[in-house]
Amino acid sequence: MSTRLPAVTVVGSINLDIIATTDRLPTAGETVGGGVLQQQPGGKGANQAVAAARLGGSARMIGAVGNDAQGRLMLDALSSAGVDTADVAVLDGDATGTALIVVDRDGENQIVVCPGANSGFSMEGVEFEADETVLCQLEVGLPVVLEAARRSTGFFVLNAAPAMDLPAELLERCDLVIVNETEYALIPALATAKLVAVTYGKDGSAMFEHGRKVAEAPASTVTVANTIGAGDAFCAALVLALRAGLDYGRALAVSNAIGADAVGDPSSQPALGRLEDYVARVTGVDVAGQ
Repeated sequence: MSTRLPAVTVVGSINLDIIATTDRLPTAGETVGGGVLQQQPGGKGANQAVAAARLGGSARMIGAVGNDAQGRLMLDALSSAGVDTADVAVLDGDATGTALIVVDRDGENQIVVCPGANSGFSMEGVEFEADETVLCQLEVGLPVVLEAARRSTGFFVLNAAPAMDLPAELLERCDLVIVNETEYALIPALATAKLVAVTYGKDGSAMFEHGRKVAEAPASTVTVANTIGAGDAFCAALVLALRAGLDYGRALAVSNAIGADAVGDPSSQPALGRLEDYVARVTGVDVAGQ
């Protein structure tokens, strides 16, 4: 494994997360009292960029916020985590994206996303280096993701969440697709995709090449505090681990450990150690000492 982690550019959503924590999730038409309210930075794109930076990678964020107090808070949070925000657009006509989230005592959640500025930005003026690693999700408009795929000539990764039908052009461009087991079932075209990583919660994760399982790794046992940022931390970790030269099995195992740390943290953008520390913990290899 290389001790120098690659630069990762994340094209995706930036949201303010408004989170209500309750004993249990409400059913349709039901009011559940006794909740605790908090606000924190979120959005799948921002979460992944922050995770990449905290793991020791060089992270650049491409996205948009509104010209409002929430947008300034999101930009400050990204910058404080070490993310380059020079290519984050500040849009006058749209509010910063917001996610309304209810989390129960077991960490399960219900989420409603109001995209705001996330649906108002374009890739105009954005350029990628020839070997740049680009990571996208689907919380921004599909045309933006398609344009990012067309402009990128380096390692291109799609976290296909939330699940939707994917154009053949986009799938063919992806060097790696990352999904959870529900998303994998909802997107049949992934069964023949070049390379797909699938997460299975407490059952770990696996890697598939053209539908054939080529690697898997068990999950780490952890007390669940919040599952919101866990998948995003896993995505950032897997991209960094693979690009740093780990084989599929070890990359999955390291990413599972990082996802477990994220599940145990109540934040959507959890505190994380350096990637090499997780590699040493999971594989017994002291990367820094090589």
